[in-house]
Amino acid sequence: MSFKPDPEKQKKPKSSFSRRGFLQGVSLTGGALTTGILETEAEAQTGAKIQGPGEVPITLQINGKPYRTAVEPRSTLLDTLRNRLELTAAKRVCDRGTCGACTVIIDGKVMYSCSVLAIDAQGRQIQTLEGLSQNGRPHAVSQAFTNNDAQQCGYCTPGFVMAAKGFLDRNPNPTFEEVKRGLGGNLCRCGTYMGVRKAVLEAAKTMKGAKNA
Repeated sequence: MSFKPDPEKQKKPKSSFSRRGFLQGVSLTGGALTTGILETEAEAQTGAKIQGPGEVPITLQINGKPYRTAVEPRSTLLDTLRNRLELTAAKRVCDRGTCGACTVIIDGKVMYSCSVLAIDAQGRQIQTLEGLSQNGRPHAVSQAFTNNDAQQCGYCTPGFVMAAKGFLDRNPNPTFEEVKRGLGGNLCRCGTYMGVRKAVLEAAKTMKGAKNA
């Protein structure tokens, strides 16, 4: 018995889509993308035209002094302080505006420097921990933190000190509960909250006494 092909099936056109063709197309597209990325990196290394915005000059008023530098528009104030201006007291921990380790004071307001663009901080008065001491003497808040052992690893301490300073500027006679709520935006992984709160109360008394002297 011999097999004869069906003439109707022979006339049916073949589909232009095939799995092999699809995979070849994906491979070619991926290769083109990879080549484009490598070419962009090569341009950056050779000094050729770079894709995207470049650095722009800015001037920041920090601790009463002007600081001039150049940053990309996407650069945060935190990264600019640490990487460009060597003001490293503010720490980069969560980088998500949550922990408070990068706290600074801007125009009298306590703020997370990881959530502020450096270019947006121009023309504003920025205060960091480096600017708190006067004539080599520690600020009352800094001294109170030492007196009450309000630090362990110390990584969160600069942010707590700045938050406490800003808090006392607004509320010079706080209660324990007010201190607890007022510093709720700062986290300590070592759990030194009791020492921190006692330090803020001590600093409040010291600052009040100095003002009345």
